[in-house]
Amino acid sequence: MEPKTKVHAEEGKQDLLITRTFDLPLDLLFKAYIEPEIVAQWMGTKVVKLDVQPHGGYQFETSDDKGNVVFKANGTIHECTENKRIVRTFEMENAGFPVQLEFLEFESLDDNRSKLSMQIVYRSIADRDQMLKLPFEYGLNMAHNRIQELLATSK
Repeated sequence: MEPKTKVHAEEGKQDLLITRTFDLPLDLLFKAYIEPEIVAQWMGTKVVKLDVQPHGGYQFETSDDKGNVVFKANGTIHECTENKRIVRTFEMENAGFPVQLEFLEFESLDDNRSKLSMQIVYRSIADRDQMLKLPFEYGLNMAHNRIQELLATSK
């Protein structure tokens, strides 16, 4: 099956362009990124902090079945315009990757469909290319599929 989330990496550039159309109204898609309970469900992680406002921030932790923290991520929210845009940084702790800058744009296509467009900017082309060697695209598709499945019942 063709992945629904499209990741475009232009040769010689240090960013990624990501798009996904959801069969969800715009307000539900936006809530998937700002409501801690929903974020925890689709990301499969503990939301330690989610302060969605300018100069706010977030922190996520994922633990194994023995309670050991195996993944931590954090960032700063630079801009949040309801149902329109989120600008934030993203850092995976202890992963060896530098902080990335993310621009998320939310667009209504009609009453029941919306589109997410993301631009992720990395410090260098090498950093971006290293990220693409991971199962990044696969994981992003899985996460976006969970958003669709989780919120489709809320419509």
